[in-house]
This record gives sequence, C-alpha cells and structure tokens, in this order.
Amino acid sequence: MSTTIFGLILLAAVFHATWNAIVKAGSNKFLTTVLVTTSAAVLAMLLLPFFPMPNSASWVYILASTVIQIVYFGMVAKIYHIADMGLTYPLMRGTAPLIVAVLGTLLLDEKLEFYAWLGIITISIGILSMIFAAPKKGRKGIGLALLNTILIASYTLVDGHGIRLSGSAISYILWSFVLSGLIFFIFALKMQYRQMGNYFRLNWHLGLIGGIGSFFSYGLALWAMTLAPVAIVAALRETSILFATLIAIFILKERATITRILSSCIILIGALILRVS
Repeated sequence: MSTTIFGLILLAAVFHATWNAIVKAGSNKFLTTVLVTTSAAVLAMLLLPFFPMPNSASWVYILASTVIQIVYFGMVAKIYHIADMGLTYPLMRGTAPLIVAVLGTLLLDEKLEFYAWLGIITISIGILSMIFAAPKKGRKGIGLALLNTILIASYTLVDGHGIRLSGSAISYILWSFVLSGLIFFIFALKMQYRQMGNYFRLNWHLGLIGGIGSFFSYGLALWAMTLAPVAIVAALRETSILFATLIAIFILKERATITRILSSCIILIGALILRVS
C-alpha cells in the first residue's frame, strides 16, 4: 500500500473518531446525529453540480447503502445514549473488519495475502481488547453494538462494490451522503420536530464540525476502496479507536488505563503490518 493511501485512510480515521465523539458529547444523541448527517448532506449537495451522475449500475448499491446507514445512524445515537463509548465503540468497530474481510473474500473475490490477514486480525484484537477498560455500567449496550457491527459490515461491502461500478467515485460518495442525510432528517422531523429548532440553533457548530468529519471520514475511505481491497481499508479506518481514545480521555474525561495503552499499541502494530503488506 502506498504511503499516500495509507496516510489518507488514517486521516479518515481521525475524522471518524471526531464525529463519533461529538455525538457522544451531545446532550441529545439523536438530534446531534441528525445535525451531523444533515450537515454532511448539505456539504455534499453543494458539490453535486460539479460532478457527473454515477453509472446506473451503481444506483441499487447507493440506495441499499442509504437504507442501511440510516438505521446505523439511529443505532449510534441510541447506543451512545445508554452506554459508555469506551465499551460500545470498540465492539462496533473492532468486529466489523473481520466480517468484512471474510465476506469480502467470499462475495467480492478479494484475495488477501498472509500479512494482510495478520494486520486485520491484529487491529481487531487490539480494538476489542479495549472492552476490558470499559466501566461495567455501560454493558447493557453490548447487544445493540453487536447488531450495529452487522450494519457497518453490510454498508461497507455494499459501498465497496457499488463505488467501483459508479464510473465516478466522488459522485457515488456525494449522492450517498445527500440521500442518507436528507432521509434521516425527514425521519427526525417526525420523531422530535418540536425540539429540533431550538436544539439546532444552540448546537449548529457541533453539527458543522461533525458533518465535515463524517463526510471526509467515509468519503476518503470509499475513495481508497477503489484503489485497495475493501477489507484492508476497513481495518485501517478502524484505527480511529486510537484517536477516539485520546478524545475520550482528554475531552470526554474518561479514565486512562494500562489496558487502553496496551490495546492502542496492538492496534498500531496491526496498522504497521498492513502498511508493509
């Protein structure tokens, strides 16, 4: 893997950890998620006129991914409302790369070398080991986090294949954000329309920062999937847990432990293995 692609995926990981932390820090997790997805949709909408339409073959994947991601965003808001980020984030992000690697091999016919598998497994072990540092009070979110893992793996595989059929990776990315953001916003209007106006007015800055983070996080990852195996990109992107750990400790004031430090080292080793694979 080239240094440029490797660096861009790590940058995507930073953006991913940022928008997840913003949702966790919001007083209303659901409406903060709506703010983030709506902001990303507006940003994508502003860019749409400058790029061609995706090929017709890719639209079924755009629509399928949109449906899956809407459910995923709703789940993220629910999970962070009832559980600790230190527990649920590793569960969601640590298990998904393994599922993507196995299904990618079977469904997308991607052949991974030994060191690629070793790097993916190492990163997943490092992420999952952070569960042991999580407080017990948040363990009621385990079931929802594991369910969200399936959604993460699903939209990753759908997009990994669909973007390669699009003829324009940027167009695929933009339409994905526009559709998922707008539909999720309409859904939110029916759920909490009375609170939306005041909450958006007071927290628009969170939505703007999170929206930019969400857009570049998945946008960069999708672009990388056109140049590298989906499983490798998915695993490297999940090194976002390293940055999420720093955010959780220094901004959200969660406790730093030896377990978190050791887990971070394992993840870093896995990333280095993928770098040379």
